[in-house]
Amino acid sequence: MSSENLDELKAAVAQEMQQMQAAVDTYDEAAAISLGVNRTDLRCLEILGTHDAVTPSVLGPALGLTTGSVTAMLDRLEKLGYLTRSPDPSDRRKVVIRITKEAAARTWELYGPIATEGEAVMDGYDAAELERVRLFLSRSRELYERHLERVRAGQPKQGRRRTRG
Repeated sequence: MSSENLDELKAAVAQEMQQMQAAVDTYDEAAAISLGVNRTDLRCLEILGTHDAVTPSVLGPALGLTTGSVTAMLDRLEKLGYLTRSPDPSDRRKVVIRITKEAAARTWELYGPIATEGEAVMDGYDAAELERVRLFLSRSRELYERHLERVRAGQPKQGRRRTRG
């Protein structure tokens, strides 16, 4: 493959990634609206759906929220019947958060078909191709995580406004 063709292919891959990210973003927004929550609440439900139990101290950093914001979010989601709070069996001073069966079922209604159809898409690739796709996605995720740290480090502290100088 010539370097010109390789450059065109890289550009096409970058464009497909941007379009996929936009499609995921648009879908997540529609899913959040369907559930009657905001995007951060939806991300919280995603975290709860992939763990048996989570503490608020884990959710805060994962979502980029202060402790007060985590409490307000948990209050909203509990009121909607999407999560439960209970004492941590290993340390009763702590609280563990769990997604309810109803919330898990509702989110599966939204995301389950995508997971099922995604399996069918992957069936079109052999093991070596899937490993290359996995590696590409892993490296791309790591790239975003590194830049997220950079962007967050440059943000003003929450609750403080930047002044123009």
